[in-house]
Amino acid sequence: MRLLLVEDEQDAARMLAKGLREQTYAVDIAFDGDAAMEKLSVNTYDMVILDVMLPSRSGFEICREMRRMGARAPVLMLTAQDQILSRIEGLDSGADDYLIKPFDFGELSARIRALLRRGPALQDPVIRVADLTIDTRNRSVRRGDRSIDFTAKEYALLEYLSKRQGEVVTRPEISEHVWDESYDPFSNLIEVYIQRLRRKIDTSGESRLIHTRRGEGYRIGGFDEDD
Repeated sequence: MRLLLVEDEQDAARMLAKGLREQTYAVDIAFDGDAAMEKLSVNTYDMVILDVMLPSRSGFEICREMRRMGARAPVLMLTAQDQILSRIEGLDSGADDYLIKPFDFGELSARIRALLRRGPALQDPVIRVADLTIDTRNRSVRRGDRSIDFTAKEYALLEYLSKRQGEVVTRPEISEHVWDESYDPFSNLIEVYIQRLRRKIDTSGESRLIHTRRGEGYRIGGFDEDD
């Protein structure tokens, strides 16, 4: 999943982004309100982590503007203000959750997972595609009785495809949700990672789960023809 982290303390932002990337998320960073709105206007995010006190415009203003723009991504607000009125204002601005600084990174991770599971309906934290099982809580993957290890980016790609199982997912959609703004659209990076997943998941003697729809994209489960 691709996250936008809006935090004006640059060292703290970079450290937090590093930890989130190690948790398999793609992370873009904005250090002030104007930069955040610019990124929100051109990119699609699965979630926004938003500090309240920012240069140029506050987190409350950004959140309200996001909702006016029609953005439905969940918003987790971060603040050092442990005041009930501040939390009320944040939630009334359109935020989905609120976390008081200083916070434990484990709690932040758990809140992110909980917010990302929300949608039109609450999603099961365990995703199943045929005999492939993906536990999003601890990022473990099994196919049948076989445990499979993945790098952070391999896992992120697998989880995204699996959440869209049965659908053809295009390369632009993958780049928007699995990679951050540094992704080069002219590279063959997505194809490389698809091949890595296939080598680990579709081993000899097992039915293929990852398929290619020529000229369209990739699909996990659902049909048998690859190009």
